Amino acid sequence: MEIKIKRFDKTVSLPEYKTLGAGAFDLCARISIEIPPKEFKYIPLNVAIETPPGYFLLLVARSSTHKKGIWMANGVGVGDSDFSGDNDEYQAVYYNFTDKPVLVEKGERIAQGLIIKRESVVWQEVDRMPNKTRGGFGSTGK
Repeated sequence: MEIKIKRFDKTVSLPEYKTLGAGAFDLCARISIEIPPKEFKYIPLNVAIETPPGYFLLLVARSSTHKKGIWMANGVGVGDSDFSGDNDEYQAVYYNFTDKPVLVEKGERIAQGLIIKRESVVWQEVDRMPNKTRGGFGSTGK
């Protein structure tokens, strides 16, 4: 699949799959930014991406990001196919859960992206669901 991409800073590498078996491509910070303790910061990811119609970009943290002392604040991000304008730079918001500032360096791989096919649904409203009720969170462990 060929996808149009714009880099805002050409000194920062394009997203890339680091291994042949990688499920997602890595995205890098466009700038160096310090995240103070217990605070949120938006990290620009240096790209605008024209995701094809019928697909979306799923933005997730790299699996090692927590080792820096930061979490992606919203867990994941969904990039719609129509979020693809000339200035629609992707960003990731991170929370510093430590008691010390955390530095994210320019060019550091800080997030991952996946291009995923999207299916549209048509709702069929019913008054009753035909399946047995299972319970809430952790109900299979009871």
